[in-house]
Amino acid sequence: MFRELPFFFVITFLTKGCDCQLDVCGRAPLNTRIVGGQNAPDGAWPWQASLHNVHGHFCGGSLINKEWILTAAHCFPGNPDPSAFTVYLGRESQEQSNLNEVSRSVSQVITHPQYDESTHDNDMSLLHLSSPVNFTAYVKPVCLAAEGSTFNNGSDMWVTGWGDISSSVSLPSPQNLQDVRVPVVGNRQCDCLYRNAQITDNMMCAGLLEGGKDSCQGDSGGPMVIKQGSVWIQAGVVSWGYGCALPQYPGVYARVSNYQSWISGYTTTNEAGFISFTSSFPEEDENVTCSTPAKLCGGNNNRSVWPWMASLKYYGEHACIGTLVSPYFVMTTASCFSRSMNQYAWTVVLGFDPWDCSNSLEVSVGVANIIYDFPAGNNVALVELTSPPILSDYIDLVTVDIYNLHFGPGTQCTVVGWNSGNGTSVPFLQEFQTSIVDCGLSNDSSIHTCTEPLSLQQDDEGSPLLCKMDGTWFQTGLLSLNHSSGFNPQSNGTADHPQVFIRITPINSFLTDTLFNVMTIFSGAKSYSPLSLICILLLSLSAHLQAFY
Repeated sequence: MFRELPFFFVITFLTKGCDCQLDVCGRAPLNTRIVGGQNAPDGAWPWQASLHNVHGHFCGGSLINKEWILTAAHCFPGNPDPSAFTVYLGRESQEQSNLNEVSRSVSQVITHPQYDESTHDNDMSLLHLSSPVNFTAYVKPVCLAAEGSTFNNGSDMWVTGWGDISSSVSLPSPQNLQDVRVPVVGNRQCDCLYRNAQITDNMMCAGLLEGGKDSCQGDSGGPMVIKQGSVWIQAGVVSWGYGCALPQYPGVYARVSNYQSWISGYTTTNEAGFISFTSSFPEEDENVTCSTPAKLCGGNNNRSVWPWMASLKYYGEHACIGTLVSPYFVMTTASCFSRSMNQYAWTVVLGFDPWDCSNSLEVSVGVANIIYDFPAGNNVALVELTSPPILSDYIDLVTVDIYNLHFGPGTQCTVVGWNSGNGTSVPFLQEFQTSIVDCGLSNDSSIHTCTEPLSLQQDDEGSPLLCKMDGTWFQTGLLSLNHSSGFNPQSNGTADHPQVFIRITPINSFLTDTLFNVMTIFSGAKSYSPLSLICILLLSLSAHLQAFY
C-alpha cells in the first residue's frame, strides 16, 4: 500500500512510535560516485562491512543499525562459532592502514531458517555485534527496502565489495573497496537466461547483458543499493551467479524487501530503517518469454553422462572439481584446500541438471572431514560427506583405475570440467577430448599421466581424466595445477609442455584403506544396508574386472 502514498508520508508512518534509523540511514555525504567499476572514495559507502575469519576477508555485509550486520547465509555454512569472526567498518583498504576504521567481534550468527543451500533461496543472515558502534561520516547504517518495494528492469544499482575482479583473479594490491553500477534484470528474463535455474521471488538480478560488470567471489553478503532522493536504500544482498561478469549471466541477489518482518524480529530495540521504493522504470518483465535452451543443452553438455562429477564450493562459490568414488567420499586434490581446511567452509554439490535442462536435480552435501595422503605427499584428498546422496541416473560412482589398465600413449581420453576453454567458467559441464602422451623427462611417469596440452584454469582443479575400455569409463588421472612434483604450473598444458595429471593407480592403497576403514560409519547410514555398501564399494573399485582376466 505504501507505493500509492507520497514519499514524505511513508517516512512519517514508518518512524511513528519506534527507535529506528530513518534519521541517519542511507546518508553518505562523502559519496560523489557517478561511474563504477573502480576504487570507491573513502567514506563513499559508510555501511559497507568486511567480514574476516582467521584467513582474512571472506565476505561482505552491511551495517543496518548500531549493532546488526546484514549478510548472506551461504557465508556461514554449518553451525559456525561466532567468536571466529570479526567485522570491520569504515574500512577502505584490506592491506593499508584505515584511519576511520572500527572493528567488532560477533556475538551471534543468525541464518534464515528457510535458507536452501542447494538453490540459495532465502540467502540471508544477521550478525549481532559484540557491542554497538558510534556513527561517523565513515560508519553509518544503510536504509533497507521496505516490503512491497519494486525494482523494475533498468533500475540503476550499485554493488560494493573487495571480491575478485574476475573469476579466480584477486583484487590487486592494496585491495581498495570497489564499486560498480549495474542495471536490474527482471526475474522472468533472469530465469530465462539461467535456463530455468529457479530464480525465486526471494531473489533479484542485476548486471549488463553484454557482461563486463558484476559482483564476484569475495563480494558475497555485500550490499546492492539504489538512491532515492538523497537516501541510499539496500535492495539486495550479493548471493550467487555463474562465473563473474559473463555475458547473459547477471548476478543474483537476495531480495531485501521480502525480509522486513524477519529482520525486524531481531532488531526490536534499535530498528533498521525501512523505506518503500517504487521504480520509475516501466514494468516490462512480465512480457518476457523464454526461448528454447536446446543450443546449450544436450550434445557435449549432456551432464547425465558424467553422474559422478562434483563441485566443491568454498563459502558457496565453486572452487574445485571432484568425483564421487564412494557413497561417502569425493576425490579431489589436496591443493584445493590451500585456502582453508575448515570443513564447515565447504559444501559439495552433486547431480546436475538433466540434458534437456527441464528441472534441477542438484544435491548439496556438507563436508565432515578432509583426509590427505600425507606419507605419500601425492596431493590427493578424499572429502568425507556428512550424509550419502541417493544414487540415480544423475548421481553415481566413478570407476577408478586401480588395476593399472593399459591406457598408454595414443589412448583417446576425455577431461571434464567447467572451463569453456577460452579462460572463462561456464554453468555447463564441458568435455575436452585429448590423447595420452609420454610425460618426458620432466615428470615421473610412475606417478603422473600426461596428455596433449589443454586450456584449463584454476576452477578445473581436480578434474578427472577419463578413459574408456569395453564400454566403461575409468578415471585414470586427476588434474592438479599445483602438484608438488617440481613441475612449473605456469607452463602446465602449454604448447611445449603436456598437461599433467596425478595417476590413479599409485594411490590405490590410500583409496582402499580410507574407504574400508570407515565401513563402520557406512553401516549406520540410513540409505544403505551394510551389505549393499560393501557391494557398492567393491563395484566402485573393481567394476568390470572380469573383462580383463
